[in-house]
Amino acid sequence: MAIGAEFWTEIGSRYVAALAAKDTNGLLALFVPDVIFRGMTPGRFWEADSPQRIVHEVLYQWFEPDDVIEKIEHLEAGHVVDRERIDYRFRVRNADGQFIVEQRAYFDTDGAGHITRMHAICGGYRPTTDPIGER
Repeated sequence: MAIGAEFWTEIGSRYVAALAAKDTNGLLALFVPDVIFRGMTPGRFWEADSPQRIVHEVLYQWFEPDDVIEKIEHLEAGHVVDRERIDYRFRVRNADGQFIVEQRAYFDTDGAGHITRMHAICGGYRPTTDPIGER
């Protein structure tokens, strides 16, 4: 069965939108119960084996409560053979200033549109001097 281009982008785009909105229920609903997650940030490797652990022990550590994701600056979806890829860049503001955060995730899905495995990498919080609202 051929998979259409819409399928390749839908799940990744939903993931990015839910992460940007810090939509806990939306994020939890994207993953199968026994999901495998591995992540890498500039200072640490991360692993999680349930939707709850991914959201609360990884993603909400990467983007803490005081981190306001103001804008999705870039979103690009694709695939490598049967594995999906999503690249995204957020404009984030917190007490320390304004930042650009870029991440890339590779993930596998089941036939029902849930993520079964995800490997993500983050480039870190990069300070920007652009005044808020000029982009």
